Amino acid sequence: MELFIFRALSLLGLAILVAIAARRLHLPYTVGLVLAGAALAATREDVGFTLTHDLIFNVVLPPLLFEAALNLRWRDFRRDMVPVLTLSIVGVALCALVVAIGLYYWLDWPTGSALVFGALIAATDPIAVIALLRESRISGRLSLLIEAESLVNDGAAAVLFTLILAWVAHDPAQATGPLPLLGAFVGIAGGGLVIGLAIGLLAVLIAGTSDDHLVETALTATAAFGSFLIAQRFHASGVLATVAAGITMGNLGLLGKAKSGFALSAHGREFALEFWEFAAFLANSLVFLLIGSALATIDFAREGWQALALAVLLALLGRAVAVYPVCLAFSRSRWRVPINEQHILWWGGLRGALALALALALPADLPRREDIRIVAFSVVAFSIVVQGLTAPFVLSAFGLAPSRTDASSK
Repeated sequence: MELFIFRALSLLGLAILVAIAARRLHLPYTVGLVLAGAALAATREDVGFTLTHDLIFNVVLPPLLFEAALNLRWRDFRRDMVPVLTLSIVGVALCALVVAIGLYYWLDWPTGSALVFGALIAATDPIAVIALLRESRISGRLSLLIEAESLVNDGAAAVLFTLILAWVAHDPAQATGPLPLLGAFVGIAGGGLVIGLAIGLLAVLIAGTSDDHLVETALTATAAFGSFLIAQRFHASGVLATVAAGITMGNLGLLGKAKSGFALSAHGREFALEFWEFAAFLANSLVFLLIGSALATIDFAREGWQALALAVLLALLGRAVAVYPVCLAFSRSRWRVPINEQHILWWGGLRGALALALALALPADLPRREDIRIVAFSVVAFSIVVQGLTAPFVLSAFGLAPSRTDASSK
């Protein structure tokens, strides 16, 4: 136990040093963590933690999703719900299809394996995307579109991945038709949303009866992890459940009117927001350090650099197909997205921990299982390091970077 605590404190100390260095060097904090994790792995030092599906899903995702959803105003989300849902559902499907077709034709991957990889790499990762937003100080409607899409398409991609994996596990010739698949999609996604809404409402009702900030914050923690675990237990989407619980508690408990009977006390609101900001910092630090550590152990040469480069290009092409045609459909409506913001939606659509969690959970008998893992790590590495480093320059190039006055005021 003492060794475990020592290793955990060592990782926290490393994360603090990286945060200080990144701020002074004006580098993205997440990129610094990945590079620090890779350097740590090169020393062959046992950090006591390993990047696994369970660690990402059960420890890292709930606090990060909940913290982001807690700060998402329903009024703003509702205003742009149509483009956000279209980008999250139609965009994810288009991206997965483009990537799968490319792998099938150019790398001769089996249909099932290509579709599985397309599904797991299709969504933008809320962990990486939200970190990018905060480091780049993007605000306004563009921030809402990027953040809300990353939260919703995360769940959509996880559901699509589950359905495709179930289809691949059986004989494709005997696969069920589109209606049963649609029913399964609605059940997984809808079940997650209902569970999250119910738990969020219950938690905020109980919190409204107390003025103890510790009890109120404990209820938010129960809602964050409880909604995720209960949804997973009933084979629904834990991601969407936690997002729904966060939005419910955030808008009723933290942003609601004080006399509504739902709102937390003034001290409870302030304490809860600070608690979740700190929890998100810890989860972010852990996952990006471990991503960097895992990257240092992957044998990328096994796939060949041409195959890896093609996979990265397919992921970028898939994201482009997910963004530009969908935004074009809204070009003559009140949901129009300016072209310069579309470019940020495309280039800022980072892949991260979710893709790796799904890749790490692949069944042992899936064809090309190891290839999928290696390619997933390569796409995530490019996304976090290259896209993460260049995103501030892209923002400046398209006139979307905040002014120094705005940045200093935040």
